[in-house]
Amino acid sequence: MAKPQFDPTQLPIDNIAGEAPVPPERLDATWLRERFAAPPVWTPEPSDESWSPRPNPTPASVLVPLVQRPRGLSLLLTLRTAHLNDHAGQIAFPGGRAEQFDADAVDTALRETEEEIGLHRRHIEVLGTLPLYQTGTGYSVTPVVALVAPPFELKADPFEVAEIFEVPLAFLLDGAHHERRSMALAGARRTFYTMPYEQYFIWGATAGMLRNLFHFWRA
Repeated sequence: MAKPQFDPTQLPIDNIAGEAPVPPERLDATWLRERFAAPPVWTPEPSDESWSPRPNPTPASVLVPLVQRPRGLSLLLTLRTAHLNDHAGQIAFPGGRAEQFDADAVDTALRETEEEIGLHRRHIEVLGTLPLYQTGTGYSVTPVVALVAPPFELKADPFEVAEIFEVPLAFLLDGAHHERRSMALAGARRTFYTMPYEQYFIWGATAGMLRNLFHFWRA
């Protein structure tokens, strides 16, 4: 399923996840470094995003870039262009499929990020990775969590990226903003998360990976 066969923004909200927000004292770069240095025992959330599981998924990586702003951490995201084959017009982390010349999953995320949005790796402090996330479009994605230190310059690849923007991390790490929606697809009821923020509609794989970041942060 390269492009959704429905408009997720028009589906009714089934319920709100509703977990308490991550405490403000944890929304800090130093706290997050310590969390990755000594990770707790936690359980990733089962995903219903893999609507068409494939036997040999394509390895891919995304960067989860947490920008250190004076007002607090924010998450940098992209709006994909409308003509792409996979996840067209959706909100996404910078990233893409692995290449044979990449050293590892982290290298893939850093290379793809520089290619897509022009963010050089010298600004990026990699903290660690989250569990693999399987997408319905046939990718096995490694989310690479990193801190990004301003000032930095961005330059979007016009073929892949229509817009680059930031969302306050405190908004995303609050279960009150995590909606569950569903629809009948391929003979079954499929449920997924959405996280609307201003004019941006975050859903699908991006929202699923953000749920795992949320669980990791609050564990």
